[in-house]
Amino acid sequence: MAKIRLRFGENEVEIESRDFYIDNDSATQVISELARTLGDNTAKIVEEDHFSLPQEISSTYQKNLDYLKTLKDVEFHEPEFTAPIPITESEIPGKIEMLERDSFFAKPRTVLETVEQLRDHGWVASPLEVSKALARLAFNKNLAKNIQESKTYYFKEQLIS
Repeated sequence: MAKIRLRFGENEVEIESRDFYIDNDSATQVISELARTLGDNTAKIVEEDHFSLPQEISSTYQKNLDYLKTLKDVEFHEPEFTAPIPITESEIPGKIEMLERDSFFAKPRTVLETVEQLRDHGWVASPLEVSKALARLAFNKNLAKNIQESKTYYFKEQLIS
């Protein structure tokens, strides 16, 4: 959640992204509109892309980034700040397997729920292609398939021990 806080002398305005959508591209526009609306020319709009950080913060950040680069298949995504990345038909089964490892299919899911979950992870895929991939996984017995009320649900069967 992003916050924008503006101080005008004794007055202070704070806006959170839950109030309305703010992304990196529109943050400067929101600040300038607020300053114009409040009619106070003392507001300072910072438009720099690079801020100087203390050395210890920069080194800690770099160490963390280096560690994350060592992890296999690590991906970063902040859905509220970036647009989803289109994935190809050949990439969909791998992404679905990742959802399966995260126990997404612990309960029955529809194709549209799967498409939405992929979007939440930062990928956009055609519902038709996702449907084909899920059907193939069900055919190969990687996922179970059930039809209820004319809707198809896919889920991971629990092993009985």
